[in-house]
Amino acid sequence: MNHHPPSPTSTTTPPDHPPPVTAKSWLDDACIAEIDHFVKTLSGIQTKGVRPDLIGSIITHYACKWIPELSGEPDHHPPPQSATVSYLKKRFFIETIISVLPPEKESIPCSFLLRLLKTGNMVNTDRNYLQEVEKRVAWRLDQATMKEIMIPCFSHVTGTLLDVELMVRLVKRFVDNINVEGLRSGVGLFKVAKLVDAYLAEAAVDSELKLPEFMELAGAVPAQARATDDGLYRAIDTYLKTHVNLTKEERKSLCKLIDSQKLSIEASLHAAQNERLPVRSVIQVLFSEQAKLHSHINPSRTFTDTKSPNRLGLDPPDRYHSSRDMMTLQQMEIKRLKEHVNKLERQCQLMQSQIDKLLEKKKGFFSWRKLATSTTLGAMSVEVVDDKVEGKGYDSGSIGKQTPVKGKHGRSKTPKPWRQSTS
Repeated sequence: MNHHPPSPTSTTTPPDHPPPVTAKSWLDDACIAEIDHFVKTLSGIQTKGVRPDLIGSIITHYACKWIPELSGEPDHHPPPQSATVSYLKKRFFIETIISVLPPEKESIPCSFLLRLLKTGNMVNTDRNYLQEVEKRVAWRLDQATMKEIMIPCFSHVTGTLLDVELMVRLVKRFVDNINVEGLRSGVGLFKVAKLVDAYLAEAAVDSELKLPEFMELAGAVPAQARATDDGLYRAIDTYLKTHVNLTKEERKSLCKLIDSQKLSIEASLHAAQNERLPVRSVIQVLFSEQAKLHSHINPSRTFTDTKSPNRLGLDPPDRYHSSRDMMTLQQMEIKRLKEHVNKLERQCQLMQSQIDKLLEKKKGFFSWRKLATSTTLGAMSVEVVDDKVEGKGYDSGSIGKQTPVKGKHGRSKTPKPWRQSTS
Protein backbone atom coordinates (compact mmCIF):
# COMPACT_ATOMS: atom_id res chain seq x y z
CA MET A 1 0.00 0.00 0.00
CA ASN A 2 1.50 3.27 -1.06
CA HIS A 3 1.59 6.11 1.47
CA HIS A 4 1.52 9.55 -0.05
CA PRO A 5 2.56 12.69 1.89
CA PRO A 6 -0.16 15.21 2.59
CA SER A 7 -0.61 17.86 -0.04
CA PRO A 8 0.65 21.40 0.68
CA THR A 9 -2.90 22.69 0.78
CA SER A 10 -4.03 20.23 3.40
CA THR A 11 -4.25 21.41 6.99
CA THR A 12 -3.34 19.60 10.17
CA THR A 13 -5.91 21.49 12.24
CA PRO A 14 -8.29 19.15 14.03
CA PRO A 15 -11.85 19.25 12.70
CA ASP A 16 -13.27 20.30 16.07
CA HIS A 17 -11.22 23.55 16.06
CA PRO A 18 -12.07 26.49 13.74
CA PRO A 19 -9.38 27.53 11.24
CA PRO A 20 -7.12 30.36 12.41
CA VAL A 21 -7.70 33.90 11.21
CA THR A 22 -5.38 34.60 8.29
CA ALA A 23 -4.49 37.86 6.60
CA LYS A 24 -5.62 36.51 3.23
CA SER A 25 -9.17 35.92 4.38
CA TRP A 26 -9.48 39.36 5.93
CA LEU A 27 -7.98 41.01 2.86
CA ASP A 28 -10.33 39.26 0.50
CA ASP A 29 -13.34 40.27 2.55
CA ALA A 30 -12.22 43.83 3.12
CA CYS A 31 -11.41 44.60 -0.50
CA ILE A 32 -14.95 43.84 -1.61
CA ALA A 33 -16.56 46.37 0.69
CA GLU A 34 -16.92 50.11 0.22
CA ILE A 35 -14.98 52.57 2.32
CA ASP A 36 -17.69 53.00 4.97
CA HIS A 37 -18.23 49.28 5.30
CA PHE A 38 -14.45 48.77 5.34
CA VAL A 39 -14.08 51.05 8.36
CA LYS A 40 -16.78 49.13 10.26
CA THR A 41 -15.23 45.81 9.31
CA LEU A 42 -11.78 46.97 10.38
CA SER A 43 -13.14 48.12 13.71
CA GLY A 44 -14.63 44.66 14.27
CA ILE A 45 -11.30 43.06 13.38
CA GLN A 46 -9.46 45.20 15.91
CA THR A 47 -11.85 44.21 18.69
CA LYS A 48 -10.88 40.57 18.15
CA GLY A 49 -7.30 41.34 19.21
CA VAL A 50 -5.63 40.98 15.84
CA ARG A 51 -1.97 41.96 15.77
CA PRO A 52 -1.20 45.56 14.69
CA ASP A 53 1.04 44.44 11.83
CA LEU A 54 -1.84 42.40 10.41
CA ILE A 55 -4.13 45.41 10.69
CA GLY A 56 -1.53 47.44 8.82
CA SER A 57 -1.37 44.82 6.08
CA ILE A 58 -5.15 44.94 5.67
CA ILE A 59 -5.16 48.73 5.39
CA THR A 60 -2.24 48.74 2.96
CA HIS A 61 -3.78 46.12 0.70
CA TYR A 62 -7.17 47.82 0.66
CA ALA A 63 -5.71 51.28 -0.05
CA CYS A 64 -3.48 50.01 -2.88
CA LYS A 65 -6.45 48.27 -4.49
CA TRP A 66 -8.58 51.40 -4.71
CA ILE A 67 -5.79 53.96 -5.27
CA PRO A 68 -3.12 52.49 -7.57
CA GLU A 69 -0.76 55.40 -6.80
CA LEU A 70 -0.35 54.02 -3.29
CA SER A 71 0.97 50.73 -4.64
CA GLY A 72 3.74 52.43 -6.58
CA GLU A 73 2.33 51.19 -9.89
CA PRO A 74 0.62 53.41 -12.48
CA ASP A 75 -3.10 53.01 -13.06
CA HIS A 76 -3.41 51.77 -16.64
CA HIS A 77 -7.23 51.68 -16.47
CA PRO A 78 -8.50 54.85 -14.77
CA PRO A 79 -12.19 54.91 -13.88
CA PRO A 80 -14.47 56.69 -16.37
CA GLN A 81 -15.22 59.75 -14.29
CA SER A 82 -14.34 63.42 -14.31
CA ALA A 83 -11.08 64.71 -12.87
CA THR A 84 -12.88 66.71 -10.18
CA VAL A 85 -14.84 63.70 -8.93
CA SER A 86 -11.68 61.57 -8.89
CA TYR A 87 -9.81 64.33 -7.05
CA LEU A 88 -12.44 64.63 -4.31
CA LYS A 89 -12.82 60.88 -3.93
CA LYS A 90 -9.08 60.41 -3.48
CA ARG A 91 -8.89 63.14 -0.86
CA PHE A 92 -11.80 61.67 1.11
CA PHE A 93 -10.37 58.18 0.79
CA ILE A 94 -6.90 59.20 1.98
CA GLU A 95 -8.25 61.14 4.95
CA THR A 96 -10.32 58.11 5.93
CA ILE A 97 -7.35 55.75 5.62
CA ILE A 98 -5.18 58.02 7.78
CA SER A 99 -7.87 58.21 10.44
CA VAL A 100 -8.00 54.40 10.87
CA LEU A 101 -4.24 53.79 11.02
CA PRO A 102 -3.29 51.78 14.12
CA PRO A 103 -1.49 53.77 16.83
CA GLU A 104 1.56 51.50 16.69
CA LYS A 105 4.15 53.31 14.53
CA GLU A 106 5.82 50.09 13.41
CA SER A 107 2.62 48.64 11.97
CA ILE A 108 2.74 50.50 8.62
CA PRO A 109 5.73 50.25 6.23
CA CYS A 110 7.63 53.46 5.59
CA SER A 111 7.35 53.04 1.81
CA PHE A 112 3.55 53.01 1.98
CA LEU A 113 3.52 56.04 4.28
CA LEU A 114 5.68 58.03 1.86
CA ARG A 115 3.38 57.17 -1.05
CA LEU A 116 0.41 58.11 1.12
CA LEU A 117 2.09 61.43 1.94
CA LYS A 118 2.88 62.11 -1.71
CA THR A 119 -0.67 61.40 -2.87
CA GLY A 120 -2.11 63.37 0.04
CA ASN A 121 -0.10 66.42 -0.93
CA MET A 122 -1.19 66.01 -4.53
CA VAL A 123 -4.92 66.07 -3.67
CA ASN A 124 -4.51 68.81 -1.04
CA THR A 125 -5.42 66.68 1.97
CA ASP A 126 -6.17 68.44 5.23
CA ARG A 127 -3.01 69.57 7.01
CA ASN A 128 -3.83 67.77 10.26
CA TYR A 129 -3.94 64.40 8.49
CA LEU A 130 -0.69 65.07 6.67
CA GLN A 131 1.07 65.98 9.91
CA GLU A 132 0.12 62.61 11.34
CA VAL A 133 1.66 60.87 8.34
CA GLU A 134 4.80 63.02 8.60
CA LYS A 135 5.25 61.96 12.22
CA ARG A 136 5.07 58.31 11.23
CA VAL A 137 7.47 58.78 8.32
CA ALA A 138 9.97 60.65 10.48
CA TRP A 139 9.87 57.79 12.96
CA ARG A 140 11.16 55.39 10.27
CA LEU A 141 12.99 57.71 7.89
CA ASP A 142 16.12 55.55 8.04
CA GLN A 143 14.16 52.85 6.20
CA ALA A 144 13.27 55.11 3.24
CA THR A 145 14.90 54.89 -0.17
CA MET A 146 16.02 57.65 -2.51
CA LYS A 147 13.21 57.00 -4.97
CA GLU A 148 10.54 57.21 -2.27
CA ILE A 149 11.60 60.55 -0.80
CA MET A 150 11.66 62.34 -4.17
CA ILE A 151 8.27 63.91 -3.52
CA PRO A 152 7.36 66.73 -5.94
CA CYS A 153 6.29 70.12 -4.71
CA PHE A 154 2.60 70.75 -5.32
CA SER A 155 2.59 74.23 -3.80
CA HIS A 156 1.89 77.23 -6.01
CA VAL A 157 3.99 79.48 -3.77
CA THR A 158 7.25 77.55 -3.97
CA GLY A 159 8.75 77.19 -7.42
CA THR A 160 11.06 74.25 -6.70
CA LEU A 161 10.57 70.88 -8.33
CA LEU A 162 11.01 68.90 -5.10
CA ASP A 163 9.31 69.56 -1.79
CA VAL A 164 12.49 70.55 0.05
CA GLU A 165 10.54 72.04 2.96
CA LEU A 166 8.88 68.68 3.57
CA MET A 167 12.26 66.96 3.60
CA VAL A 168 13.59 69.48 6.10
CA ARG A 169 10.67 68.79 8.44
CA LEU A 170 11.14 65.03 8.20
CA VAL A 171 14.88 65.16 8.90
CA LYS A 172 14.55 67.57 11.82
CA ARG A 173 11.79 65.47 13.39
CA PHE A 174 13.87 62.31 12.95
CA VAL A 175 16.88 63.93 14.64
CA ASP A 176 14.69 65.23 17.47
CA ASN A 177 13.33 61.73 18.07
CA ILE A 178 16.86 60.42 18.45
CA ASN A 179 18.05 63.27 20.67
CA VAL A 180 15.01 63.37 22.94
CA GLU A 181 13.92 59.76 23.11
CA GLY A 182 17.14 58.00 22.16
CA LEU A 183 15.25 55.36 20.24
CA ARG A 184 17.82 54.32 17.66
CA SER A 185 21.51 53.81 17.38
CA GLY A 186 23.85 55.85 15.23
CA VAL A 187 23.40 53.49 12.28
CA GLY A 188 20.00 54.98 11.45
CA LEU A 189 21.41 58.49 11.68
CA PHE A 190 24.24 57.59 9.29
CA LYS A 191 21.70 56.23 6.80
CA VAL A 192 19.64 59.42 6.98
CA ALA A 193 22.79 61.54 6.50
CA LYS A 194 23.66 59.65 3.30
CA LEU A 195 20.05 59.95 2.18
CA VAL A 196 20.08 63.72 2.72
CA ASP A 197 23.35 64.19 0.80
CA ALA A 198 22.01 62.21 -2.14
CA TYR A 199 18.76 64.20 -2.01
CA LEU A 200 20.69 67.48 -1.98
CA ALA A 201 22.70 66.43 -5.03
CA GLU A 202 19.46 65.85 -6.94
CA ALA A 203 17.78 69.01 -5.69
CA ALA A 204 20.84 71.18 -6.42
CA VAL A 205 20.23 71.07 -10.17
CA ASP A 206 17.04 73.09 -9.66
CA SER A 207 17.81 76.73 -10.39
CA GLU A 208 14.83 77.81 -8.25
CA LEU A 209 16.24 76.27 -5.08
CA LYS A 210 17.31 79.11 -2.81
CA LEU A 211 20.54 79.05 -0.85
CA PRO A 212 18.88 79.26 2.63
CA GLU A 213 16.74 76.20 1.85
CA PHE A 214 19.76 74.23 0.64
CA MET A 215 21.82 75.16 3.70
CA GLU A 216 18.95 74.47 6.09
CA LEU A 217 18.54 70.92 4.82
CA ALA A 218 22.30 70.30 4.77
CA GLY A 219 22.60 71.58 8.34
CA ALA A 220 19.61 69.58 9.61
CA VAL A 221 21.88 66.54 9.91
CA PRO A 222 24.41 66.73 12.77
CA ALA A 223 28.03 66.96 11.70
CA GLN A 224 28.96 63.79 13.57
CA ALA A 225 26.40 61.82 11.55
CA ARG A 226 28.55 62.08 8.41
CA ALA A 227 31.43 59.62 8.36
CA THR A 228 32.62 61.32 5.19
CA ASP A 229 31.71 64.61 3.53
CA ASP A 230 32.13 63.39 -0.03
CA GLY A 231 28.38 63.32 -0.64
CA LEU A 232 27.92 66.79 0.81
CA TYR A 233 30.82 68.13 -1.28
CA ARG A 234 29.27 66.65 -4.43
CA ALA A 235 25.95 68.32 -3.63
CA ILE A 236 27.59 71.69 -2.94
CA ASP A 237 29.66 71.50 -6.11
CA THR A 238 26.51 70.74 -8.10
CA TYR A 239 24.77 73.71 -6.52
CA LEU A 240 27.69 76.02 -7.32
CA LYS A 241 27.73 74.75 -10.90
CA THR A 242 24.00 75.46 -11.32
CA HIS A 243 23.85 78.77 -9.43
CA VAL A 244 26.68 80.72 -11.03
CA ASN A 245 25.43 84.10 -9.80
CA LEU A 246 26.23 83.49 -6.13
CA THR A 247 28.25 86.20 -4.45
CA LYS A 248 31.62 85.60 -2.87
CA GLU A 249 30.17 85.71 0.64
CA GLU A 250 27.43 83.23 -0.29
CA ARG A 251 29.96 80.79 -1.67
CA LYS A 252 32.04 81.15 1.48
CA SER A 253 29.09 80.49 3.78
CA LEU A 254 28.07 77.48 1.68
CA CYS A 255 31.53 75.91 1.68
CA LYS A 256 31.80 76.29 5.45
CA LEU A 257 29.46 73.30 5.69
CA ILE A 258 32.23 71.05 4.38
CA ASP A 259 34.69 69.54 6.84
CA SER A 260 37.87 69.27 4.79
CA GLN A 261 39.24 66.63 7.13
CA LYS A 262 36.37 64.28 6.19
CA LEU A 263 37.04 64.35 2.46
CA SER A 264 38.55 61.36 0.72
CA ILE A 265 41.68 61.62 -1.41
CA GLU A 266 39.62 61.69 -4.63
CA ALA A 267 37.35 64.44 -3.32
CA SER A 268 40.31 66.45 -2.03
CA LEU A 269 42.07 66.26 -5.40
CA HIS A 270 38.91 67.43 -7.12
CA ALA A 271 38.45 70.27 -4.61
CA ALA A 272 42.05 71.43 -5.00
CA GLN A 273 41.45 72.00 -8.72
CA ASN A 274 37.87 73.26 -8.42
CA GLU A 275 37.67 76.87 -9.60
CA ARG A 276 34.15 77.24 -8.20
CA LEU A 277 35.34 76.98 -4.61
CA PRO A 278 36.65 80.02 -2.71
CA VAL A 279 40.41 80.27 -2.35
CA ARG A 280 40.30 79.86 1.41
CA SER A 281 38.34 76.62 1.10
CA VAL A 282 40.91 75.23 -1.32
CA ILE A 283 43.72 76.15 1.07
CA GLN A 284 41.94 74.39 3.93
CA VAL A 285 41.63 71.26 1.83
CA LEU A 286 45.35 71.36 1.02
CA PHE A 287 46.27 71.84 4.68
CA SER A 288 44.03 68.93 5.69
CA GLU A 289 45.55 66.63 3.10
CA GLN A 290 49.03 67.64 4.18
CA ALA A 291 48.20 66.93 7.82
CA LYS A 292 46.68 63.55 6.95
CA LEU A 293 49.73 62.67 4.88
CA HIS A 294 52.07 63.54 7.72
CA SER A 295 49.97 61.55 10.19
CA HIS A 296 50.24 58.51 7.89
CA ILE A 297 54.00 58.94 7.59
CA ASN A 298 54.51 59.35 11.37
CA PRO A 299 51.54 57.67 13.07
CA SER A 300 53.27 57.51 16.46
CA ARG A 301 53.85 61.24 16.88
CA THR A 302 51.57 63.33 19.06
CA PHE A 303 51.04 67.07 19.19
CA THR A 304 50.69 67.04 22.99
CA ASP A 305 54.30 65.97 23.49
CA THR A 306 55.83 69.39 24.19
CA LYS A 307 58.86 68.38 26.25
CA SER A 308 62.12 67.96 24.40
CA PRO A 309 64.18 64.80 25.12
CA ASN A 310 67.38 66.83 25.13
CA ARG A 311 66.02 69.04 27.94
CA LEU A 312 65.39 65.94 30.02
CA GLY A 313 68.95 64.76 29.47
CA LEU A 314 67.89 61.71 27.49
CA ASP A 315 69.37 60.33 24.31
CA PRO A 316 66.32 59.65 22.13
CA PRO A 317 66.42 57.24 19.22
CA ASP A 318 67.32 58.58 15.83
CA ARG A 319 63.87 57.76 14.46
CA TYR A 320 62.09 59.76 17.15
CA HIS A 321 64.51 62.66 16.81
CA SER A 322 64.14 62.80 13.03
CA SER A 323 60.35 62.59 13.20
CA ARG A 324 60.24 65.42 15.72
CA ASP A 325 62.48 67.57 13.55
CA MET A 326 60.27 66.81 10.57
CA MET A 327 57.19 67.80 12.55
CA THR A 328 58.80 71.09 13.54
CA LEU A 329 59.77 71.84 9.96
CA GLN A 330 56.28 71.03 8.76
CA GLN A 331 54.71 73.33 11.34
CA MET A 332 57.08 76.12 10.36
CA GLU A 333 56.25 75.57 6.68
CA ILE A 334 52.52 75.71 7.37
CA LYS A 335 52.94 78.87 9.45
CA ARG A 336 55.04 80.48 6.72
CA LEU A 337 52.47 79.58 4.09
CA LYS A 338 49.65 81.06 6.16
CA GLU A 339 51.59 84.29 6.65
CA HIS A 340 52.29 84.43 2.92
CA VAL A 341 48.59 83.99 2.12
CA ASN A 342 47.64 86.77 4.56
CA LYS A 343 50.28 89.03 3.05
CA LEU A 344 48.95 88.41 -0.44
CA GLU A 345 45.44 89.22 0.71
CA ARG A 346 46.58 92.52 2.20
CA GLN A 347 48.46 93.39 -0.98
CA CYS A 348 45.41 92.61 -3.07
CA GLN A 349 43.27 94.87 -0.90
CA LEU A 350 45.85 97.68 -1.17
CA MET A 351 46.06 97.33 -4.93
CA GLN A 352 42.28 97.36 -5.19
CA SER A 353 42.06 100.58 -3.19
CA GLN A 354 44.73 102.21 -5.37
CA ILE A 355 42.90 101.13 -8.51
CA ASP A 356 39.68 102.64 -7.17
CA LYS A 357 41.44 105.95 -6.47
CA LEU A 358 42.94 106.03 -9.96
CA LEU A 359 39.56 105.37 -11.52
CA GLU A 360 38.09 108.30 -9.61
CA LYS A 361 40.79 110.64 -10.97
CA LYS A 362 40.64 109.28 -14.49
CA LYS A 363 38.71 112.21 -15.93
CA GLY A 364 41.18 114.89 -14.77
CA PHE A 365 44.27 112.82 -15.34
CA PHE A 366 45.70 114.69 -18.33
CA SER A 367 45.15 118.19 -16.89
CA TRP A 368 46.75 117.08 -13.64
CA ARG A 369 49.70 115.69 -15.54
CA LYS A 370 50.15 118.95 -17.47
CA LEU A 371 50.11 120.98 -14.27
CA ALA A 372 52.52 118.65 -12.57
CA THR A 373 54.91 118.80 -15.51
CA SER A 374 54.95 122.59 -15.64
CA THR A 375 55.47 122.82 -11.90
CA THR A 376 58.33 120.34 -12.08
CA LEU A 377 60.04 122.26 -14.89
CA GLY A 378 59.70 125.51 -12.97
CA ALA A 379 61.25 123.97 -9.93
CA MET A 380 64.10 122.57 -12.00
CA SER A 381 64.82 126.03 -13.57
CA VAL A 382 64.87 127.69 -10.20
CA GLU A 383 67.18 125.04 -8.84
CA VAL A 384 69.57 125.41 -11.78
CA VAL A 385 69.66 129.21 -11.50
CA ASP A 386 70.27 128.99 -7.79
CA ASP A 387 73.16 126.64 -8.34
CA LYS A 388 74.79 128.73 -11.06
CA VAL A 389 74.21 132.17 -9.55
CA GLU A 390 75.59 132.75 -6.11
CA GLY A 391 73.51 135.93 -5.62
CA LYS A 392 70.32 133.86 -6.23
CA GLY A 393 68.58 136.85 -7.80
CA TYR A 394 65.90 136.30 -10.49
CA ASP A 395 62.80 137.87 -11.78
CA SER A 396 59.76 136.19 -10.25
CA GLY A 397 57.54 137.42 -13.02
CA SER A 398 58.02 134.29 -15.10
CA ILE A 399 59.29 130.85 -14.25
CA GLY A 400 62.75 130.17 -15.69
CA LYS A 401 63.21 133.75 -17.02
CA GLN A 402 66.88 134.82 -16.94
CA THR A 403 67.61 138.27 -15.44
CA PRO A 404 70.93 140.01 -14.79
CA VAL A 405 72.22 139.68 -11.27
CA LYS A 406 75.06 141.37 -9.45
CA GLY A 407 78.13 139.60 -8.32
CA LYS A 408 80.35 140.21 -5.34
CA HIS A 409 82.03 143.34 -6.85
CA GLY A 410 78.78 144.93 -8.06
CA ARG A 411 79.32 143.94 -11.63
CA SER A 412 76.41 142.73 -13.56
CA LYS A 413 76.72 139.39 -15.21
CA THR A 414 74.28 137.30 -17.04
CA PRO A 415 73.89 133.61 -16.17
CA LYS A 416 74.45 131.08 -18.86
CA PRO A 417 71.57 130.06 -21.08
CA TRP A 418 69.19 127.36 -19.84
CA ARG A 419 70.35 124.64 -22.19
CA GLN A 420 73.99 125.29 -21.24
CA SER A 421 73.18 125.19 -17.55
CA THR A 422 71.84 121.70 -17.81
CA SER A 423 74.76 120.39 -19.85
